[in-house]
Amino acid sequence: MSKTPPYVMRHGEQCAVTLTLNGRERSGYCETRELLSDFLRHELGATGTHVGCEHGVCGACTVHLDGVAVRSCLTLAVQAEGRRIDTVEGLAPAQTLGDLQQAFSRHHALQCGFCTAGILMSCADFLQRVPDPTQEQVRDMLSGHICRCTGYTPIVAAVLDCAARRKQQCESAEAAHA
Repeated sequence: MSKTPPYVMRHGEQCAVTLTLNGRERSGYCETRELLSDFLRHELGATGTHVGCEHGVCGACTVHLDGVAVRSCLTLAVQAEGRRIDTVEGLAPAQTLGDLQQAFSRHHALQCGFCTAGILMSCADFLQRVPDPTQEQVRDMLSGHICRCTGYTPIVAAVLDCAARRKQQCESAEAAHA
């Protein structure tokens, strides 16, 4: 009885990956060892995803995978097959800023901007899970990011401001429907 050996990809051979990027189905090709961060940037042109440490420590590469913040430098592109990926480019409609981005602008919560995309993606995920955070909770969440420019204080202020404005909008909407 002869057994067929398992298929083994050859060096340089590529496979197709289809995913939903910021609401649009996109496809590209990669080697099975290619990182999601590199696939997004080089194959799909989502250059807002930055690559810093490539060890999952700095947070610059943070994206949402099926609605959850993940480090794209620790995720293989092939793991995203058939899944939804959201990057900083998808936080707001084209040519506009979302409320979180506006809060960052109001509070000057960025300087060089390299880490900002990843921080925004983590903050967006965090505010979905913790809509009315304390300063301590925001600081704890931000401990997963490395920013060498801002000192974090303006970032904390921006996240708290965004949360407060969202809460006020919800209360106003509830009062209008009462």
